[in-house]
Amino acid sequence: MIADSVVNEWFSSLPKTDRIYRLIEKSMDDRSSKERMGAVMALGNSGDPRAVTSLMGCCQDPNPEIRRSAIEGLQTLRSGRAVEVLLDRLNDQWECPENRQCATRALAAIRSYGAIAGLRERYTDEDEDPAIRSIIAEELGWG
Repeated sequence: MIADSVVNEWFSSLPKTDRIYRLIEKSMDDRSSKERMGAVMALGNSGDPRAVTSLMGCCQDPNPEIRRSAIEGLQTLRSGRAVEVLLDRLNDQWECPENRQCATRALAAIRSYGAIAGLRERYTDEDEDPAIRSIIAEELGWG
């Protein structure tokens, strides 16, 4: 019976269906960067697995601040579904360094096989930015 109460408590803490879908809609609306940023941050903090797909889409946004907020949200949600998108951000040498560092931390937080394998690959690449290699070592306790 305790498990039932824990599940009910978790479920009741999620945003209501209409609210989460309004946030998802706002995160994709390109009219106002400020509103989008707020929606992306709220999605990341929602604890709702329905937010993952939208945040993954925002990782491809032209605005680096939107991408960073989406990456941070995915780190908070820790969904294995986001590993490929986060690896794309980490492996993109044109991505701003702050976003690559955030992607590194998000992958380390997820700790799935794919996330760790991707981090290991970046860590063993001698051409990788030393700051990224250092974060990987720190986050995974390799240093």
